[in-house]
Amino acid sequence: YSSSVDAHYNISVLLRLESLDIPQTGILPTLIMAVVSYCFILTCNLTILLAIALDHNLHKPMYILLFNLSINDLMGATAFFPQLINTCVFQALTVHLYCAGALTILTVMAYDRYVAICQPLHYHTIMTPNTLIKMIVGIWVTDLVLVGTLFLLLTPFSLCQTFISDVYCNNPSIMKLICDNTTVNNFYGLSLSVFLQGVSSIAVVFTYIQILKTCLHNKQSNTKSKAIRTCATHLVVFTVFQVTTIFTIMSHRFSQVSPYLRRSVGSSFLIFPPILNPLIYGLSTKEIRGKVMFLFNRNKINFKK
Repeated sequence: YSSSVDAHYNISVLLRLESLDIPQTGILPTLIMAVVSYCFILTCNLTILLAIALDHNLHKPMYILLFNLSINDLMGATAFFPQLINTCVFQALTVHLYCAGALTILTVMAYDRYVAICQPLHYHTIMTPNTLIKMIVGIWVTDLVLVGTLFLLLTPFSLCQTFISDVYCNNPSIMKLICDNTTVNNFYGLSLSVFLQGVSSIAVVFTYIQILKTCLHNKQSNTKSKAIRTCATHLVVFTVFQVTTIFTIMSHRFSQVSPYLRRSVGSSFLIFPPILNPLIYGLSTKEIRGKVMFLFNRNKINFKK
């Protein structure tokens, strides 16, 4: 796969992406799996978006945040398919916006659940529509400013190589094409990763610990088990996302890491979260599942007519 660099970088070259080293016999099954996975991601996330958009009863903080998470997942999954993106730098920007967006949205969603479960009597006074709008605007503005700055720091440089050491374009792989001193870029990139992943990890762990404490003191066993199961599932998904992104970032800085392992893990956080998020956060929710079934049954009846 080849991709033209932005004219912004004043260089006319073709960048070559590193492959997954798939055997000839495995190309067709891999292609089929990729197409099926992408279609599944589109179907699940678009279903969530449609269900929330059409049902006024779902216009609540948790579901509106989930709406934004689905948009973010669609962006990340689409960015992973290079044949759909014809500009390397734009693909890299989209991938990083997806990562930062996922961390900030999941953090705000954890806070929303914390307020709903630990302070139920104050929920509607804390999570007002005005507060929710500020949170959503804050998520995307923060995402754009932090990630935008990361890529603006690349503008003074010219590329002296053309081989992307990854299966998709990202900031670390683009910086490897620069022969000049990129100390500032490296420092900002690592600081950004530490800040986003550190703050989100602390916030999510703290909120879920408080939620679990509240659940353990709840005398209703059904409510307790459901809440604990939900929290555990969310924490597993969040932890997997954190581990894979940290590994991907750090693997570019250590030559001892297997290139195949780096490429495989680096691809996983763009594939699995967009698949799992709508299933765990969306379709497993009773209200959204009910709306989806209602829409499906109504369309089924109309089709029969």
